[in-house]
Amino acid sequence: MNRFIFQLLLLLPLSIYTNAQADYKIPNNIKKILFLGNSITYGGHYVAYIEAFLTIQHPERAYEFINVGLPSETVSGLSEPNHARGKFPRPDLHERLERILTQVKPDLVFACYGMNDGIYLPLDEARFQKYKDGIVWLHDEVTKRGTPIVHITDAVYDEKKGPAYANVLDLYSDWLISLRYTAKWNVVNTHWPMKKALEDKRLTDSTFIFAKDGIHPNEIGHWVIAKNILAYLGETKTTNFDDAKSAFASMPSGVQILELVVKRQTMMKDTWLTATGHKRPEMKIGLALDEANIKATEIEVQIRRLLK
Repeated sequence: MNRFIFQLLLLLPLSIYTNAQADYKIPNNIKKILFLGNSITYGGHYVAYIEAFLTIQHPERAYEFINVGLPSETVSGLSEPNHARGKFPRPDLHERLERILTQVKPDLVFACYGMNDGIYLPLDEARFQKYKDGIVWLHDEVTKRGTPIVHITDAVYDEKKGPAYANVLDLYSDWLISLRYTAKWNVVNTHWPMKKALEDKRLTDSTFIFAKDGIHPNEIGHWVIAKNILAYLGETKTTNFDDAKSAFASMPSGVQILELVVKRQTMMKDTWLTATGHKRPEMKIGLALDEANIKATEIEVQIRRLLK
């Protein structure tokens, strides 16, 4: 999308490209929260930020956050002919979703796909339709179990790495956001706030980046994602902080709690990926679930002490 069109979009009502009128309040009976996604979700910073913030703000809720993001994965089922230099095709969520939902039994699902689904090529209607079909399939598979799902628009692909694919992700995100209104889906918009944040930073620093490769956000980029999801959930105390470090430093024991959450998430995401199974090679083998749960409980005790 060229800069002229982007500037026009910024003039549209905020409800279209922000989360101002689409809040989702997590019901009181929700305990186990599952995150599905690609390498950005597996990276996990935004998941840990959300967990740590909600733990501090709502200690009585005792949420359990489970991250099963898988690098390279799509929901479209597409893969480049020479993906990973021919070592393996992109993993497809269709192969593992049933196992995940059966084993985890989540009360709420967050799902973030799109970055890999256009396989880094210019817009093609057939590829776009594969993405749409995959998202609808995912939504139906989750909701038919009576489980609510919140869809997350994927991160920005830096147009400095390729304006054509940046445009693809703009369009994929717009389609997903439109389902808020046409299908009454829960959709949190992180793409456009992230794009605006990138544009704003470059007004004063033309070299600013969220991702060296144009794809995988650094911790500041993950913070933009996290605080927009939190805002969608009605949690606005993070809005004025530009980074996670300053946000958690403003909360009692916030930095220590975040460190413990990151430690637990780093361990448990590999544990759950191993337990639920997948076809992507070159992934860490996680601890056995029983062993990991014991260690996770020990970390929880430390967090609870800090919350007192």
